[in-house]
Amino acid sequence: MADISRRRFLEQAGMSTAVAGIVAAGGARLGADPLGIPIGSQTYPSRERIAAGEFVQVLQELYAAGIRQIELCSPGYTQFASLADGKQTRTLIEDAGLTCPSSHFSMNEFRTKLQDSIAWAHDVGMTQIGTAGLGGRHTSGVTSLNQVQYAADEYNRIGDLVNRGGLQLFLHNEAFENSRLADGRLTYPVLLEHLDPNLVKMQFQMSSMRTIGDPIMYFTQYPGRFISAHLHGVNLETPLPARGMTLPMKSAAPAGRGRGRGPGTPGIAVGEDSVDWPRVFAAAKTGGLKNYFIEQEQANGWDAMVKGAAYLKTLS
Repeated sequence: MADISRRRFLEQAGMSTAVAGIVAAGGARLGADPLGIPIGSQTYPSRERIAAGEFVQVLQELYAAGIRQIELCSPGYTQFASLADGKQTRTLIEDAGLTCPSSHFSMNEFRTKLQDSIAWAHDVGMTQIGTAGLGGRHTSGVTSLNQVQYAADEYNRIGDLVNRGGLQLFLHNEAFENSRLADGRLTYPVLLEHLDPNLVKMQFQMSSMRTIGDPIMYFTQYPGRFISAHLHGVNLETPLPARGMTLPMKSAAPAGRGRGRGPGTPGIAVGEDSVDWPRVFAAAKTGGLKNYFIEQEQANGWDAMVKGAAYLKTLS
């Protein structure tokens, strides 16, 4: 499928038919949202446009691409400072036909401005809040059990306060969570054992599956623990850690596809990669998934997001 720029996409397709047109171009049949959950998108890849005052335009274009819910970053993120009025932000989101159940915050905000963060989340209409990473110490990807226990204990305490505030706390996994202990164990499953499952749910970063292992394994071995996920196209040619984990494979990723994440690296759209997404979503139901957000941050991230949203519409 040819790449589609944001402006050309909006010029050629109306809001109600945009996604259907993209799917038809690929010969696919429009279907229900996976798990009956509206397709979501993280807004972090559009952070510079939001900082430039284009929040409303971004929302409109996401809707045109088939997105129906978004995940924000808090006003503590410099590029999102203009969204500090939560009630006004909610109005803008809903006027665009979207909802916002979730947002990322920094650990510093949770440590120093937790009640303000909870109040802002309620104003926007959220049900869950979380952080991209705990920020625990690690050196060259190696940490200690003491660090894991300390980080988990602190986050459990935050989770208790968030729960009392009427929201669900979740943990994303970016750096510390993707490390290993000195004895070779992956940090992520050790964290799962130390985090209170009633106070802290998990948001699985699909691009990390080559590092921390099979999402299907996690979803099935830890039922109800995974409230959310970030979706990325993933090239599975890179071997997984040697823990006996295997990922469901489709055909090998086409030659010439980009690898990894980053704004300078061409990305693979969800559905054009080598992940068996129907099996992932089937397991995610056991995992407890309530939301999923496409997050394509690469140079072609917008086009990859549009293609991924169209593909997800074909899954039942």
